[in-house]
Amino acid sequence: MPQYHHSSPYFDDDDDEELIKKRRKPPPRPSPFLTPSSPHPPRRALLILVILSAVCLIVGIAGIAFAAAAIRRPPRIVTVFRCGRAEDTLRTFRSKSLAATGRPEEGVAARPKVIGVVGVLTGFSSSDRRAALRDTWFPRDPDALSRLDHATGLVFRFVIGQTKDPKKKAVLQKEVETHNDFMFVDADEDNYKLPYKTVAFFKAAFNLFDADFYVKADDDIYLRPDRLATLLAKDRAHRLTYIGCMKKGPVITDRNMKWFESSGHLIGNEYFLHAHGPIYALSADIVAALASARNDSLRMFNNEDVTIGSWMLAMNVNHEDTKALCEPICTSTSIAVWSNPRCLDPCDLKEKLMELQNVSMCSNSSTLPPEDDEDD
Repeated sequence: MPQYHHSSPYFDDDDDEELIKKRRKPPPRPSPFLTPSSPHPPRRALLILVILSAVCLIVGIAGIAFAAAAIRRPPRIVTVFRCGRAEDTLRTFRSKSLAATGRPEEGVAARPKVIGVVGVLTGFSSSDRRAALRDTWFPRDPDALSRLDHATGLVFRFVIGQTKDPKKKAVLQKEVETHNDFMFVDADEDNYKLPYKTVAFFKAAFNLFDADFYVKADDDIYLRPDRLATLLAKDRAHRLTYIGCMKKGPVITDRNMKWFESSGHLIGNEYFLHAHGPIYALSADIVAALASARNDSLRMFNNEDVTIGSWMLAMNVNHEDTKALCEPICTSTSIAVWSNPRCLDPCDLKEKLMELQNVSMCSNSSTLPPEDDEDD
């Protein structure tokens, strides 16, 4: 019999080959959680899944609880009050003390608002001078220093620069740990230049404190902190104010004499009006301008008081002449007492300061002098 080949317009040889490949394809591998005889997961697999889910839930809840606790209670971080190489050792000490007692949340202000910052410039070899001041008007311990700061609205610190001498560092560190009354500034004490150190103080004080005035003082003066606070707290019409005991005088061009000025030819025969160096004050706007200036953008004279005075002329400030800042003896109005010519070594500074301390007019008189009775 004749054989017939059936064909369809919808299938051809290529379709047959695809069908053969699909039939030859191996069956899918069974899941490890399924048995060949049953498509449903066993109890053991379900138990493993439940345990894993419970563990993940517990970890998630614990993470949420930890995050909530961290948000509600800030971390106990000891704040070291630095700005570059500058540091206020008293606030560093207070911050560490609060952290040690578990009260860091009480905090220490990063840049506290005060009436004035009084920087007493000193050196590594001037421990005797600092001791003499601490025996008289400058508090000896951190608690007393903090009380004076709060009572007057002023901040008092000894200002000192940096050194690479490990022995000097070690000796000073013992003094820091005892008194905590220093402000370290970015100035090289080994290559001592007072104008640069003075600018470093103003920059550091401005960055560490929000003050109305910044006061530079020497470490051989007798000071009445309460009267200084009263002076600085006065209302003034000028935002740019330069307070000091003003002077003029001949320019010293003989290099063999004290106060020699190598740039005297730029000044002339007589100095312009400027404050005596032992103590003077600059208002906040003046110091803000100095803090933003590069050291090499301002002319430095040999003498620090002349250097600052020259900048005050350029900045068009108000010169406030206050003779109470340069009294040779104590009076009812004296703010700062120091000898002129200055008390220089080998004079006994401690003996001189103790004599002033024992004078009632110096240490125990009222802050303000009595007002004269008006005529009837």
